[in-house]
Amino acid sequence: MVNRRRGEVALALGTERYTLCLTLGALAELEDALGAADLAGLAARFSQGGLKSRDLIALLGAALRGGGHDLDAAAVAALPLAGDLDGIARALGAALAAAFGEIPENP
Repeated sequence: MVNRRRGEVALALGTERYTLCLTLGALAELEDALGAADLAGLAARFSQGGLKSRDLIALLGAALRGGGHDLDAAAVAALPLAGDLDGIARALGAALAAAFGEIPENP
């Protein structure tokens, strides 16, 4: 069960359930992976939309690792989308909103 006050968001992929959480470490990982100069640059990048698949893998991977799942980029890239890219995007949006100060509802 996820703890929304900690910024955790639930995500189901195929038959597996995951917890997403953008911790400070996860945000630092994203800054490095995406070449953002700082948190403001990272927030601006995500708010502009137009994410590449590689951005999605980096974001999902960081959020999964922040949620306690030990998955590298290759394992994240191999996760089944289960026809629910929109659901994944909603969950990641909720995790980003939580990291930047909003407690997510049910994504």
